[in-house]
Amino acid sequence: MPRTQAKRTAPVAAPLASDTEDLRAQRPPRLADQLYDRLLQQITYGKYPEESRLPSEHDLCAAFGVSRPVVREALFRLQADGIIVSQRGAGSYVRKRPSPELVRLAPIGGLAELVRCMELRSALEGDAAYMAAQRRTDEDLQSMAAALHDMQAAFEARQVGNEADFRFHQAIAAACGNDLFVTMLQSLSQQIFDYMRVMRSLALASAVTRGERVQQEHARIFQAIKDQDPEEAREAMRDHIYNSRMRTLDESFLPASKPPRK
Repeated sequence: MPRTQAKRTAPVAAPLASDTEDLRAQRPPRLADQLYDRLLQQITYGKYPEESRLPSEHDLCAAFGVSRPVVREALFRLQADGIIVSQRGAGSYVRKRPSPELVRLAPIGGLAELVRCMELRSALEGDAAYMAAQRRTDEDLQSMAAALHDMQAAFEARQVGNEADFRFHQAIAAACGNDLFVTMLQSLSQQIFDYMRVMRSLALASAVTRGERVQQEHARIFQAIKDQDPEEAREAMRDHIYNSRMRTLDESFLPASKPPRK
């Protein structure tokens, strides 16, 4: 099956939306996604600083013109991402503030979609790595190694390197020996490519150690597949995707170090 290259999306600055702008007027596909984006923007730009209390569910419903279930879904996602913490009877409080670069780099209105994509990738690519460790060929390993080498070269040159990153994950899907994994990855290529661009751009703007951790996580995945250790490959892939998500939302996130098994 031919591999297609995802179209790159240029970084776009996302303006801070008005509190009182009725989301229903835009007829968005998912109101909860739109509200998640708006609240994340407002937290990121400091409208709601760390430790501050968000408006009540009733006030958010009135401000954005949405129902209480929509508000609760958006708040639940922010809590799952570690952005806010909810206390029964006391409301929701801001726990951390993402980098403004996250909002600037992400596609307009696409933050919630990118985060949801990472949840799907954890399940899909974790199992893909498991099967790749069982079924990979020498040719598959060469493709992964070439992409890994290009990622390292991009890192050393202080370049984004998302094309090489995507090729690495494509090579793992191809190594499964099941075309449906490749098809699924290709169907998500736009979201994945956007996310990798955002994540790796944030890494470039941070301390060098952050980029080093990303490289180490990819090396751990590759080593497990090379060693034909399916359980370690799946764990390494899921750890990488989880860490990537948390690093994107929290500049201070420091994952536990797990070097490749010897």
